[in-house]
Amino acid sequence: MSLSLIYARSLNYCIGKDGRIPWHLPDEFGHFKRTTLGKPIIMGRKTYEDHQSALPGRLNIVVSRQSNYSVAEGIELVSSLAEAIALGLSYNGSSSEEIFVIGGVSFFVEALPQASTVYETIVQTNIDGDSILSAFDFSDWTTSLLEEHAADERHAYAYKVYRHHR
Repeated sequence: MSLSLIYARSLNYCIGKDGRIPWHLPDEFGHFKRTTLGKPIIMGRKTYEDHQSALPGRLNIVVSRQSNYSVAEGIELVSSLAEAIALGLSYNGSSSEEIFVIGGVSFFVEALPQASTVYETIVQTNIDGDSILSAFDFSDWTTSLLEEHAADERHAYAYKVYRHHR
């Protein structure tokens, strides 16, 4: 099993504003979908509340300490990251090769020591947001540039997608 993180951040490490992703980048969303499709995805309650529905083609696992928290049909609710990872391991009754943590900040920080891969999109702008991810030290990781996308009529900001692996 491989635990991976996937996120997009601004140059100043913002990943969210007012409970939402603070940009609309269709091709970057496509990268997210291609990378996570068919694999378990783990998210915190606040990340789930950004869309409040199951992302199709994936086992959706929401972590919340609120035992009576209500989630949409097709979503599994658990109380800890460890429980979410255990559930992801048994996806489709067999061992899944890769499990993704997709947000938020506290889950990225908690999962990083266990992660073998981080997919990091760096959006080429600064955002005044309220969800800020601390800079991770990838100096001992192997980093490769997967994609570079310029701003255009559908994308207000340029971005670069990196894969960090250890």
